[in-house]
This record gives sequence, C-alpha cells and structure tokens, in this order.
Amino acid sequence: MATLRELKGRIGSVASSEKITGAMKMISSAKMHKAEGALRRLQPYRSQVETVISSLLGSDAMFESPLIEKRDVKNCAIVIWGSDDGLCGAYNANLAKLIPESVKKIKDSCGNDVHIKIFTVGSKMFKAARKYSSAEVEIQPITSVSSKSEGSDLKNFLNEMIEKFVSGEFDRVDVLYMNFISASRQRSVFSTLLPVESGEFKGVDSKNQSKPYIFEPDAKSIFDKVVPMYLLAVTEDIFTENRASEQAARVMAMQSANDNAKKLLEQLRLEYNKLRQQAITNELLDIVGGQIR
Repeated sequence: MATLRELKGRIGSVASSEKITGAMKMISSAKMHKAEGALRRLQPYRSQVETVISSLLGSDAMFESPLIEKRDVKNCAIVIWGSDDGLCGAYNANLAKLIPESVKKIKDSCGNDVHIKIFTVGSKMFKAARKYSSAEVEIQPITSVSSKSEGSDLKNFLNEMIEKFVSGEFDRVDVLYMNFISASRQRSVFSTLLPVESGEFKGVDSKNQSKPYIFEPDAKSIFDKVVPMYLLAVTEDIFTENRASEQAARVMAMQSANDNAKKLLEQLRLEYNKLRQQAITNELLDIVGGQIR
C-alpha cells in the first residue's frame, strides 16, 4: 500500500502533467487556427486559377501539355502527407493503414503489374508506413520537404515530381492526406495529382465548349503557365490541410490526455485523503487508548 509521501509525490507529478497537456493543447489549438486561416486565404487564388483553366478548356482553342497527358501506367507514385512530430494520437497510423486500400485501387485501375513507389512526408509517417513495404511497393522518405516546410520547399518538391512525371519515371502521381473539416473531424483523401484532369476544374461544361475567346498572347502559352500554378495551389492546399489536420489531431490527443490526468488526479487525491484520514484516526485511537490505560 502506498504511503502518504508516495501519494503526495504522485499527485504532484500528475498535476504537473495536467498543466503541461493543457498548455500543449492551447499551443496546438493556436497552430490549428492559424492553418485554418491559411486555408481560407488559399481558396480565392485556387478558385481563380481554376476559372482561368476552365475558360481555356471551354474555348475552341487547340493546345497540349505534358501535364495532362494520359498514358499506360507502369510506374505510379503515391505521396503520403504526415507529421514530423508525435503526440498527435493515431494520426499517422490511420493514414498508413490506408496504404493497402490505395494500392488496391491503383492495381484495379491500372493492372497488377504496376510498380508503386510511396513517398512519405514526415519522419513519423515513414515509421508508420514502412511496415507496408513489399516487392511491389517501395517506401521512401522525402528529405526535401517536411510537415513544417515553407513555400519555396513545396515549390521545389512539386517541380521534382513534375520532372519525374514528364520524363516518364512515373506515369501517375497520387496523393494521400487528411482533409480538414473541423477541429473534431477530418477525412482521408486519395486523389490523382498528375496527370491533371479537366474534370477537376469548376465551370467546365460541355455546353460551353464553343464559346469564342480571344487569348493574349495565345491559349497554349497561357495554359503552359497556368497549369503549373494550379498544381502549386493544389500542393499548398494539401500541405495546409495536412498541417491543420495534424494540429487538430494533437488538440484531441492533448484533450484526452488532460481528461485522463484529471481523472487520475481525482482518484489519487481521494486515496490520499482516505489514507490521511485513516492515519489521523489511528493516532486519535492511540491517544485515547493511552489515556484509558
């Protein structure tokens, strides 16, 4: 049975843990709201780029781009966005569990002979995903970008993926990440980044395919500039969604840890008070017993 001194020490330790988890929850909450604000600021830019591409696709102009070229898929890349830091519950593990399902989707649509290479963003994600490595699925961490990267790093990473796609190293590039809906709700998203599909753009309507447009300097030049801008906007959107979802998962994890610490603290205090009361009672009984004798 624990002594009063031991219980007092445990109470102090749990009380400190409660304060720490509470502080970490507040910090993660602030970071989550910051990422949420960045998401809102990104939407108008992405929407405008999509509108421009939609107008191009809806015109009668003729143009081509290697970024929209569809070909037989023999080599496919999947980029999984995770975290570099822990204390975010099962955030990385839940995403990693979707790897077999994502691989199956690719094989169902592209054939069983396709070779799949998975790139993980975040050191914790690599640790969670590497157990799914096999002869057909290669897992490789990305060192050029992390869950804390800046815009220039994201642009360099995207250019690297575009280069690998255009050169034919990969015939398709998919992304797997968490879509931020609210602080308590996120959902996984598995989508194709390359090649770019026209159906992704808002406003594309077969009824408007013959609308007359005048483009300066020309439709192809504009298209060649706008499509990479669209891909960068999508990548920044995914990155920010991942950051917001990670912090939301950390908020929930810290809330759970804080609640558990409070419950444990109540139990320890109750046990401490019982033991203290018992000690006082025993002392009183010894005093009374001594007086009677």
